[in-house]
Amino acid sequence: MIYHVSLDIDLKRNPYEGRYIALEGIDGSGKTTQVEELAKYFESQGKDVVRTREPRKEGVIGDIVQQVLTGKLKMPSVGLQYLFSTDRVLHHEEVIEPALKAGKIVISDRCFWSAVVYGILDRVGKYDREAADFLLISQSILSMYHQFLVPDYTFLLKVTLDSALERISKKDDVMEIYEDKEKLRKVNEGYDWLAGEFPKEITIVDGEGSIDEVTQRLISEIK
Repeated sequence: MIYHVSLDIDLKRNPYEGRYIALEGIDGSGKTTQVEELAKYFESQGKDVVRTREPRKEGVIGDIVQQVLTGKLKMPSVGLQYLFSTDRVLHHEEVIEPALKAGKIVISDRCFWSAVVYGILDRVGKYDREAADFLLISQSILSMYHQFLVPDYTFLLKVTLDSALERISKKDDVMEIYEDKEKLRKVNEGYDWLAGEFPKEITIVDGEGSIDEVTQRLISEIK
């Protein structure tokens, strides 16, 4: 039997006083660095800032996710994506929404948009609207059951593959399963596709140049 499902639903907007900023991009694009730089900027303006990331590295779920990402634990890609979603539910309820309600600025290294890019890569490897719609619903982004708050600002840091690989090579952390050139190329393609599909939600920012130059570009977009 074939079931027909049809619905119209928008992204869930932030209704709180605080502001939610997320940085997206391939590994090595400078997200983690710019989260810290933006936090310093807003703190210098007298703002309360919460720095965070997805997926989280701590907690029961975060620990399992990190073991999968570093190749220490094998898991089907669908199972990994559901772990991401479970961690995201807890993350929003425990960290993001309380901070926004309190009027704080939340700056996150990745958000739910990553689930679309990496989820499509893991499932079908081809970026198109049908695959994206499936992920948007199953990952609770366009779901009638539960939705995550969409960031007020989502910035996609764009760098070349060579720049990303050079930065990754200098990391002290264990290499993750997505940090090879071919996967980075596909993820980069996915982010380009995503930004084209959701231009009102995702702002592309040049991630090349000095740390301060990139930070100033981000600040100018927020202003």
